[in-house]
Amino acid sequence: MRTKFTLTALFAATLAVSGCVTSDLERAGVGAVAGGVTAAALGGSVATGLAAGAVLGAVCDELTRVCR
Repeated sequence: MRTKFTLTALFAATLAVSGCVTSDLERAGVGAVAGGVTAAALGGSVATGLAAGAVLGAVCDELTRVCR
């Protein structure tokens, strides 16, 4: 349980850092890395983690104020 919490916190921190980059493409790259690493650590599909992370990173600034 502690590992899942740590990974979730790491993923959230990575998404927060993705707001420091200037373009959607850069945020997509950061999101993809975070999603892939998180999926691998949790035993999920890395491809799905990469895709989900890239999409969320790219649209983060449109959805939340965290990435602005």
